[in-house]
Amino acid sequence: MDKYSYIANAHGDYIDELYAQYQQNPQSVDESWQKFFEGFEFSSHYQNEETPSPDFQQKVGADTNTDSHAYKEICVRNLIYAFRTRAHLKTKTNPVRERRYWKAYLDPTEFGLTDADGETTFEAGKEIGLENGTLNQIIDKLKAIYSHHIGFEFMYIREPEIQQWFKDTVEDYAIHKSFDYDQKCHILGKLNEAVVFENFLHTKYIGQKRFSLEGGETTIPALDAMIHHGAALGAEEFVIGMAHRGRLNVLANIMGKTYEQIFNEFEGNTPSDSTMGDGDVKYHLGYSSDIVARTGEKVKLNLTPNPSHLEAVNPVVQGNTRAKIDYLYENDYHKIVPVLIHGDAAIAGQGIMYEITQMAKLHGFNTGGTIHFVINNQIGFTTNYHDARSSIYCTDIAKVTDCPVMHVNGDDPEAVVHAMEIAIEYRQKFNRDVYIDMVCYRRHGHNESDEPKFTQPQLYKKIAKHPNPREVYSKYLSERGEMDAKVAQEMDKQFRQLLQDRLNLVKQSPLPYKLQPLERQWQALRKSKGEDFDYSPITGIDELKINQVATALTTVPEGFKVLRQIEKLIKERKNMFFEEQKLNWAAGELLAYGSMLIEGKKVRLTGQDVIRGTFSHRHAALFDSETNEKYNSLNHIDEKQEHFSNYNSLLSEYAVLGFEYGYSTANPNALTIWEAQFGDFANGAQVMIDQFICSSETKWNSMSALVMLLPHGYEGQGPEHSSARLERFLQISANQNWIITNITTPANFFHAMRRQLTWDFRKPLVNMSPKSLLRHPEVVSPISDFTEKTSFQEIIDDPKAGPRKTKRVVFCSGKVYYDLLEKQRNDKREDVALVRVEQIHPFPTKQVEDLLDKYKKAEVVWVQEEPKNMGAWWFIRENFPESRNIRCISRNTSTSPATGYAKLHAKNQAIIVETTFDLK
Repeated sequence: MDKYSYIANAHGDYIDELYAQYQQNPQSVDESWQKFFEGFEFSSHYQNEETPSPDFQQKVGADTNTDSHAYKEICVRNLIYAFRTRAHLKTKTNPVRERRYWKAYLDPTEFGLTDADGETTFEAGKEIGLENGTLNQIIDKLKAIYSHHIGFEFMYIREPEIQQWFKDTVEDYAIHKSFDYDQKCHILGKLNEAVVFENFLHTKYIGQKRFSLEGGETTIPALDAMIHHGAALGAEEFVIGMAHRGRLNVLANIMGKTYEQIFNEFEGNTPSDSTMGDGDVKYHLGYSSDIVARTGEKVKLNLTPNPSHLEAVNPVVQGNTRAKIDYLYENDYHKIVPVLIHGDAAIAGQGIMYEITQMAKLHGFNTGGTIHFVINNQIGFTTNYHDARSSIYCTDIAKVTDCPVMHVNGDDPEAVVHAMEIAIEYRQKFNRDVYIDMVCYRRHGHNESDEPKFTQPQLYKKIAKHPNPREVYSKYLSERGEMDAKVAQEMDKQFRQLLQDRLNLVKQSPLPYKLQPLERQWQALRKSKGEDFDYSPITGIDELKINQVATALTTVPEGFKVLRQIEKLIKERKNMFFEEQKLNWAAGELLAYGSMLIEGKKVRLTGQDVIRGTFSHRHAALFDSETNEKYNSLNHIDEKQEHFSNYNSLLSEYAVLGFEYGYSTANPNALTIWEAQFGDFANGAQVMIDQFICSSETKWNSMSALVMLLPHGYEGQGPEHSSARLERFLQISANQNWIITNITTPANFFHAMRRQLTWDFRKPLVNMSPKSLLRHPEVVSPISDFTEKTSFQEIIDDPKAGPRKTKRVVFCSGKVYYDLLEKQRNDKREDVALVRVEQIHPFPTKQVEDLLDKYKKAEVVWVQEEPKNMGAWWFIRENFPESRNIRCISRNTSTSPATGYAKLHAKNQAIIVETTFDLK
């Protein structure tokens, strides 16, 4: 390289600008730069050099005296900056491999410094706390801080006060932080629990999958430090999400799940009561516990259950945390901390990580910062990290939001605990995300029956010879004379005996299988029964509540200027409520939300463009046309009401739906709603639907009242804006796992929303929402349909049909009903009755049977807009009473949900309608 390194030259303009700024006003630059420039000018004067001019680059460039002390000061300053910026590329963080070579450019000679400068004192040393420090002392300290077992990435942080705090903290920690004997014993003890637990399972349950933590056991003292140090900093609860790797160890040695419970699961004992659900494998289960921190504070721990789908639990943890921030912790972000434990391949490879990263600072989704802990075992399933990512680090996603990252050697538990303490301090102080990348290894294959040498023979030769982290730490303490080797041996012996005793108890007397008990706020609820869905409970409200909500929805604050179109909308709403006494879809929907708010139930509605609504019908909030100030009408109904939270989300389905599901599982008295822009976009969140929402109660005993609004209906808008894929939801519908509706009236939608929190159990609701019906003149409901003694109608009979004249009974749902109704009226057909199935699952069998008794001699058909292999037909056919035959009228089978040609759409729709009324 050139003797004037690229670093010195690259920062020359920056230093030049700073120095010019300093000369004009010394207080305008950072204090550390003030000290540096003071020293520089003193040095220049002392050497009888002229006072530096603002043309600083020219004075310190290639044409200046590179032996001058002034020039050397700049070089030392650049060296310090380089260590802070790039030393992480050379840190000793990998316990089993040589680090990949990166050009860190940290050699003093690359900065114009030589061995002869080693004993020279430099003012720049003050920057790292060395008064009158020599170059050798400065370099030694820099290496101790930045080039040992922790690599820090933080210099890209663009907020000066945050960058300064992190710099000061890590430099102080590295030099002054040390552990006393008791603390080291505690760290060793937690390591011992982690190591022995895995080894015990490996020998007692040979070949059983457990996705062991072996190689990454330092995770346990790290989490332990986070909880206890966090409790001292005000954290009262931690919500943890992690995949299966190391989960059993975390359950046992962090969460406090008893060893007997875990052994019982390994024994394969099944629940005696079949109503308890299907359950899940042991390394997917969640757990909750209460502990007392070492400093005396009570702490609640929640490990969220999750499936094998990597990183899918992340937004669920965030949503669960946000719900508790909103209603348990009075918006105090310091009291609850979300923690996500990642694998290195997963954090780099799963796109949902980018989605939750973009959620982190958004008003509607902020959780006050997440602790991200990566168990970096350097291999994903069988894939080497070289093939798993293009980024240098698996944690490079952190740079999107300026989050600091600490890369740390998993064989150095003290360094890992140091990093975790810094992380929780940072999170509690700034309420921002922070990442720890613990570089370790995986002793076995992906699971314990897998052979890793098939794909990584060289790596696994090294791992086979490598001592576990407890052995490494015990040897380290023994060699330093800080602890007798017998202490670790005794820990091993005692803990192993404890595990054996617990296993003996289980083998002698198997424990009854128990699901994780519901959290306190859910304990008043019960499991549903089949008969609960025969008829719906009363959900109507009195006229006083209707008028309260109507007044709020039609009142604009004085001085608040709305657009002319909104002014017209408000007049129409006022007319609907107080004159015509008939409500359209938007009015009925907002009335449902408002009535629940004044009953003390929170309502949260999110999704893309939900404030106005994708189809511009809702206008749940108003915006001042001049100031853009937001006015949320539903938060101005009553002084004692609950809060209506209405957020336009980021352009995400997967993460946002997961967030709302997580929110719904934390607060049983909140109506949590996610609306898709178009219903078919929900397939971007299919993992959440399949793995969490449809089956979490039967798998994990986790209830949810989440509502999914999925705009659906054939309007000639092509295949991507027609079908919410109703058939997919029905295919995974069984045993009252959730509610599937396709509603046709504003009043019925009102009752469906209120029914969600009226039941003394909770079920998710998936509603095929309307599009054209939002403004259809027929889609209105009289006020009387919302009042007391009214409820949700699972089926709606044809009000004008008579049994004697009816030759065909048409069962249908959703928008197609109004197309059929138009034909029925225009042709004055009294021989065809139109029956709406508003709730498809759970299928209202008793009500359908009663209705069929009315039309005993009539033919029965099912009519749908969707192709025959889609929609509800197959579900209807399987669930319809066997006493009556039913056939289907629909579009032909297809691979695409709809045509993209408007004329062809209209033709096909007309054929469905004509065929329905053709009795030949």
